[in-house]
Amino acid sequence: MVPVQDGPSTDRLLVPPRESNPTGTGSSLRGPRQGSPARRLGMTRRQKDRKDFKEPEDPEERARRYKEQELKPLYKELLYTIKYKLGKPTSNTTYTDTQLQQYIKEAFGMTDTEHESLSEKVENAEKPFYCLKVTVKEAKGILGKDVSGFSDPYCLLTIMQKGQEAKSSSIPSKVQKAVLKDSAKRREVFQTDIKKQTLNPVWDQTFKLVFEDITSNNFHMEMWDKDEEVSLVQKFDEFRTNLHGLKRMIKDAKKEKGTDDFLGSIVLNLQDLHCTEDRWHILQPQTETYPDRGQCHMQFKFIHKERDETLSAGRSPYVNYSGILQQFVQAHISKQKDSSPWKGELCGEGATLLEHYAAQNDISPFLQDLAKWVAYSKLYQSLEVDSTVLFKQLTSIEYHWDQQELPYQQKQELGDSLHDFLQYGLCLVSKYRDIFPPKSTPRLHTLLRVMVQICKTRAFQKLNPAQFDLHDEVIDAVLNGTEEWFNIKKGLHQPMTKDLLETVSALSLLIREVQEDIRLSKDVWNRVFASAVQLDVFTVVYQKLDSLLAEELRDTLSQLENNMDQSLANSLFPVYLSLQAIHKDKAYLQKRGKVLQLTSFHEDFREALPYWLNKAFTTTSERVEKAVHVDQLQPLQTGSVPVKHSSSAVDIAACLQPICQLWEQLSWPDSEEGFMLMVKLTEDMCKIASTYCRLLKSRVKELSDNSDPGSAANMLCVVVNDLEHLRSVLNRLPQQLNWAGLRERTRNVIGETQFQNTLPSQLQHTQALLNREIRAAVDTLGKKMHTDIETFVRRMATRHRLPSRSTEDAVEPLMRYLEEELKYMNENLVQENFNSLLTALWTNSLKILHLVSQQEDSSVVYFQRLQFTLQCLEQCFHAEGNGLPLEMLHTDEYKTLQSLLMLNSMSYQQLIEKFFERKIWEQKVCHGEKYGAVTLIVSYTRSEEKLHVEVLNAVKLIPLDSNGSSDPFVQLSLEPKHVFPQVEQRYTKIKNCDLNPLFEESFEFPVTLEQCQSAGACLLVTVLDHDTLRSDDFEGEAFLSLKAVPGVAGGGAPNPNPAQIRLPLLHPKPNSEATLKLLEARKGDREAQAFVKLRRQRERKSQEASNNEGTTK
Repeated sequence: MVPVQDGPSTDRLLVPPRESNPTGTGSSLRGPRQGSPARRLGMTRRQKDRKDFKEPEDPEERARRYKEQELKPLYKELLYTIKYKLGKPTSNTTYTDTQLQQYIKEAFGMTDTEHESLSEKVENAEKPFYCLKVTVKEAKGILGKDVSGFSDPYCLLTIMQKGQEAKSSSIPSKVQKAVLKDSAKRREVFQTDIKKQTLNPVWDQTFKLVFEDITSNNFHMEMWDKDEEVSLVQKFDEFRTNLHGLKRMIKDAKKEKGTDDFLGSIVLNLQDLHCTEDRWHILQPQTETYPDRGQCHMQFKFIHKERDETLSAGRSPYVNYSGILQQFVQAHISKQKDSSPWKGELCGEGATLLEHYAAQNDISPFLQDLAKWVAYSKLYQSLEVDSTVLFKQLTSIEYHWDQQELPYQQKQELGDSLHDFLQYGLCLVSKYRDIFPPKSTPRLHTLLRVMVQICKTRAFQKLNPAQFDLHDEVIDAVLNGTEEWFNIKKGLHQPMTKDLLETVSALSLLIREVQEDIRLSKDVWNRVFASAVQLDVFTVVYQKLDSLLAEELRDTLSQLENNMDQSLANSLFPVYLSLQAIHKDKAYLQKRGKVLQLTSFHEDFREALPYWLNKAFTTTSERVEKAVHVDQLQPLQTGSVPVKHSSSAVDIAACLQPICQLWEQLSWPDSEEGFMLMVKLTEDMCKIASTYCRLLKSRVKELSDNSDPGSAANMLCVVVNDLEHLRSVLNRLPQQLNWAGLRERTRNVIGETQFQNTLPSQLQHTQALLNREIRAAVDTLGKKMHTDIETFVRRMATRHRLPSRSTEDAVEPLMRYLEEELKYMNENLVQENFNSLLTALWTNSLKILHLVSQQEDSSVVYFQRLQFTLQCLEQCFHAEGNGLPLEMLHTDEYKTLQSLLMLNSMSYQQLIEKFFERKIWEQKVCHGEKYGAVTLIVSYTRSEEKLHVEVLNAVKLIPLDSNGSSDPFVQLSLEPKHVFPQVEQRYTKIKNCDLNPLFEESFEFPVTLEQCQSAGACLLVTVLDHDTLRSDDFEGEAFLSLKAVPGVAGGGAPNPNPAQIRLPLLHPKPNSEATLKLLEARKGDREAQAFVKLRRQRERKSQEASNNEGTTK
């Protein structure tokens, strides 16, 4: 707690409050209070703060007089209390008179001489009368002595000397019961009221019992049941209403009329009592008939009667108690070795003396708590006091408020104390930034809670009935304190001259202070105020600072009109950023009804915006130029992961990043202006990228002129990697700059076409430039490799080398060359550019192989070598998944070349098999019956190794004779011939003049299962038109795959069910089969030439049949 500079240290608690305004208990909290010591002390503080205030006297003289007038009377009161103290203290520790005197001597700072002098005066003072103040509160569980089961209890109280109890009764039978009744005539005995018909009576009556010697006296209390004389009729009525009371009635009949019944007694040794005691006591029986007689609640206090009042010049005990308390607290705190808050505890001697003094002077607990509150709340204004101390006293005051009425003076004092503490608290709240820094927020929270607790107490509401809203008062305090704080900060940062740069710098410093204060209000202080007084202090502070800062901003920027230049614009940028951060904090405001004055603050910076953009572009361009100038175009070596681009590529990425950050920092709220701003930033970044590309080409040319070819190639690889790195940076720009968000903001003001024609087109143009440069560099790297690959391929495929070298040996030089070159490129190119190089090399290699494959008169071995080369190249470029993916390798050119080389590499038998596989596929996909159809029933018996074929019929045959009909028959043959060399052709009978002949002829072919499952194995069904004078005409042909015949396909059942199959007839198309062309090209192969001859003949027959059909029609 920040100490408050007090005026004179005179303890005004020692002076009784003046009743200057008897009707002023209801005065408003806002109005001045003149009657309380605390209020007068506050006025003294305000007077001392004035510059013309002068001390009225010398401090030493004032201290001497204070000691004489204030401390010494209190000291005598304490010596008197020690000398005549009664009862044990509440604490377990007992102190001797010497210890207590030594304590007060140190606490009051008395010398030995002063102590002796004051002790002598106390010795000569009048001795007090000792009294035991007894309050009989209540009893519970007492005996029921009446017929009704209840009693009419009352209590007798007195103090008797020890040993005199037995002498108080002259009747032996009454010795154990009527101790006080028999002594009533000889001794002062007090009696409580009689409580009718109850077993739990409540009296709450207080008596003062005088005694002389505490060591020789006992306290006696007897409880009796009052019995009154009643008539026989009344007794009979009671008997009729309560049959269970018969035994009690018989017993009552035996005793004397009007004799009370004994209920129990309590005897206490005065020496065993504490100076203040409050507890339940067990009623003791005098006989063992009814041992359990209940309990009685009593309060005891040893007080002084007719105490010498000359010791403190007639001051009230309450004022003396307050002064003693404050002196003890100050003495205790002065001895504390650490700086921790005082928690309200005193040493044992101090607590014992306060307890005895309060008891002797019969100061009520309420007045004690009042004195403590006044002292502790005052102490809070000068020292750090733990909050629990104040809370405890407020709770006690609230507890006692309805139980005891305070005197008028004390009411005034309590009201003034509460009022002054609230005023002091509000003063501290207004200065919470300085008094309660972020690390001291618990102290602020405690202060606010205490103020809330004060306003909740009934004492405050009664003594200050005027309308008082703590919530509004705290808001006013915060607003006033915020404005005062802002003006102080503004004065601290006031420029020394009228220079515009200094003016902007001062504004920037002030805004930073405001920004930090808003952050603390949001993150730190708002939790404190919200928790204690349910106040959103962040909103209050933000709105106040918003208006103050807006006015200051307008005043400063008005001085810059028509004077803007680059230096002023640069100095304004931090101001804009700070205001931007402050403006973003408005999202945390709880009440947004009020229009903020800084809402459109960006409009005041339009004049500086072009300078900011120009500064960013110029600075970035200069940094890029310097980065390229010092770049040696060598790969960076950082860490375990190799970096294949050079230093300038890293620099340009770093240089472009601040421009992206500039867009985020500006956060320009106007959507249309924000779009134009984005266009400008994108244009600048594209210009910088183009400039970097141009500078990099010049740099590599400069360094390559004086380098060997290997170093030049290495630098070219680095350049390609640098450009690829720049392209990846540009590709991320739309995401980094959040173009999608900008598009949403501008959807209502910027059309889609305009948006796409500006931002994306700019970026695409620059990316296209980079792509061209990358392709050109990659082509330069791959140009030499293209020539080398072609040389290796042609050398490998040279005809005179074919017999001398194996295919593997012929391909090895090419593979070894590619392995070395591609390894080098992979080490020096990033993956994207390496893949681009691989793609170009692969495409070129396919072209080379295709050109070489066009060489005439090439042998099968030649094409086999080319095919093996293609396979090796595919494995090399794929590199087990580390190179190009297979989908990129298997282009249309690759598939065409692979098919070409595969067919040319086959033997004539394989080509014939391919031919029939092609025909079988054509048969499957044919669905029309243009040339008719033939129906067969086929099956294969594995056990007999026989193929069973039954020709059922043919339908829809084309007429080939001049009479408009045909003489059809069917020719059956198994193909290819090299698979079925021993199987002869079979023929059906000729059906004259029938276009839908019914044959129903069966045939068997002895063939093995292996033959039927061979590649291209099929049943060739040819339908011919018989001619007597010339060769038979061709009606059509059909191909049935033997793999589909029952018995060949499936599990091979012993007796498979034959399948009836209808096959459309086909006509071969002239020169449509690539396999025939390949077979035809093999002039030296007689078997191939014979097969080609047969098929060509059939093509001619097909053509003739088509011509005859047309003639017939």
